[in-house]
Amino acid sequence: MKILFIASLGILSLTQTSLACADNANGKNLYLQRCSMCHGTDLKATGPLANKSNPPTPDLTTSAFKKRLNDYPGVIVSSIILRPNGDLIPRTLRENGVKLSPHSWSVKDLRDLNQYMGGVISQKP
Repeated sequence: MKILFIASLGILSLTQTSLACADNANGKNLYLQRCSMCHGTDLKATGPLANKSNPPTPDLTTSAFKKRLNDYPGVIVSSIILRPNGDLIPRTLRENGVKLSPHSWSVKDLRDLNQYMGGVISQKP
């Protein structure tokens, strides 16, 4: 019950402020610096490390991911960053000699990244 309450607070805090308040430039910057090496600039798992993780990096433009991002705004992004997958991301970076400086994620960062990714996903090819 305690975990459900904490999760509810997290969802509330991420959705409390309108996505219109999110900073698309910050979201893009975070994505390009911290995500594109695996997911690619197009979010389609085309980055140089995409096939170097186990499991391989997922394509974030699929209809299933788009639905999850829409249904649970911010939750998907924050859960990946908070790593329920254990050591997958740090291990993949370490094994491929990629060094990222630590980042203190804020709710604003998560919101901005969610908005940026949603915007890229919704663009027509």
